[in-house]
Amino acid sequence: MNLIGVRAIYTFEMARMFRTLAQSIISPVVTTCLYFVVFGAAIGGRIDQIEGVGYGAFIVPGLIMLLVLTQSTQNASFGIYFPKFSGTIYEVLAAPVSAFEVVTGYVGAAATKSVILGLLVLATATLFVDYQIAHPVFMLLFLILTAVTFSLLGFIVGIWADGFEKLGFVPTLVVLPLVFLGGTFYSIDMLPPVWQTVTLFNPVFYLVSAFRWSFFGTSDVSVGVSLTMITLFLAVALAVVAWIFRTGYRLRD
Repeated sequence: MNLIGVRAIYTFEMARMFRTLAQSIISPVVTTCLYFVVFGAAIGGRIDQIEGVGYGAFIVPGLIMLLVLTQSTQNASFGIYFPKFSGTIYEVLAAPVSAFEVVTGYVGAAATKSVILGLLVLATATLFVDYQIAHPVFMLLFLILTAVTFSLLGFIVGIWADGFEKLGFVPTLVVLPLVFLGGTFYSIDMLPPVWQTVTLFNPVFYLVSAFRWSFFGTSDVSVGVSLTMITLFLAVALAVVAWIFRTGYRLRD
């Protein structure tokens, strides 16, 4: 494995985050803090508890997932789209690095950024609510797995997009609605039976449920089912990325 090539791509992408610190770090964290103020304080004052957990603490895992999923997709999609837009993608393709190494560099950087943001929000949440993490190792595992999976999705979006409009289509009009409808701010038991069934077809719901279990030890569905769905989503994303490099889809156009 060409570790020098992977490190070069990874370092370049991480450096971009520090060059745009306000946009990459401060803005998402401040936005999430506003969610805590609005939902945790304003709405939480009208809701006693959900599944034995105070509402302010209950939404912490969901808000972290909201941030990680959207940022993973956006960071990875822009990371690979900009070289296509500027024409420097040919330098990457001509370099002595394999497809696996290219994906590792770009996806690894995007996932790292998202994990950093998730941990920052986790620390910031202590300013608003009291909470405890029942399974910290599983919490970190689910956080990394989710960041990697949606960074792969973002990488696919960046390859597929042929304009900045399409670049924002999936994160804004697909991922974000799925997160809001995936139990971020509520338990599935609060929904009518029909909508409970509909929610089970939302893949993001299983991510949020598993992550919430790592905090409070309770979840809307079995953790095993959630882990299976996450693994399946990851496998599909890897298969699509492999197909892209095998066929050269929108890489050599």
